[in-house]
Amino acid sequence: MKHITIILLIILIGPISKIAAQETKDYIEFNDRKNIVHGFYLGINPSYGEIDGKDTYIMSLKVAYVVNRQFEIGFEAKGFYSQQNIPGIFTSNTADLGGVYAGLHLEPIMFSKSRINLSFPILIGAGATGYINDDWDDDELDQRRDEEWDAIFVVEPGINMLYNISRYVQLETGIKYRFSSTIDLSPDTINKIDGFSVGFGLKVGIFNLGRNRYKKNVPSNE
Repeated sequence: MKHITIILLIILIGPISKIAAQETKDYIEFNDRKNIVHGFYLGINPSYGEIDGKDTYIMSLKVAYVVNRQFEIGFEAKGFYSQQNIPGIFTSNTADLGGVYAGLHLEPIMFSKSRINLSFPILIGAGATGYINDDWDDDELDQRRDEEWDAIFVVEPGINMLYNISRYVQLETGIKYRFSSTIDLSPDTINKIDGFSVGFGLKVGIFNLGRNRYKKNVPSNE
């Protein structure tokens, strides 16, 4: 019985050794699970929302560094125009609201290994907002500029769906809510720029500077 067992082991080990040797010729197996994949991109994102119940158009530009396809950190700037049609600021025209703000962009990403990802962006920044109207002449603007613009602090969280077209292009769509500090404008028709917005964006860059692989092909010498 002992001799039969030894013979069976030799028979089994032989083919396994040949298969292992053949696989070694085809590729080298290694473990890079701890490697961090770096990336960066430039993104543009038009969106639509509301301020005080009125139509608001927003355009954002951001540049960010992507850590292991799981977290983004960068800088984002936004400009907005809101059709408020506020009377009484000047005798001849109604006023709309405009502004800019910019700051730190942070975005944790879930399901980063899939083609479609879920993310939770947040912008923490500051800027200025005020009443605007293209029909005002230069004298009127100079007269009212100090009264009609005020500083703002903004925190804007959201939720995004990301679609990875390739290592170089990514699409995003999502919804955000903007929280702002109180503003002091005259007249005080609007005291905050809080509100929802929905948008669609394009990111262009390199989202995976190094590919995580566990097997690397070896060129054949034949």
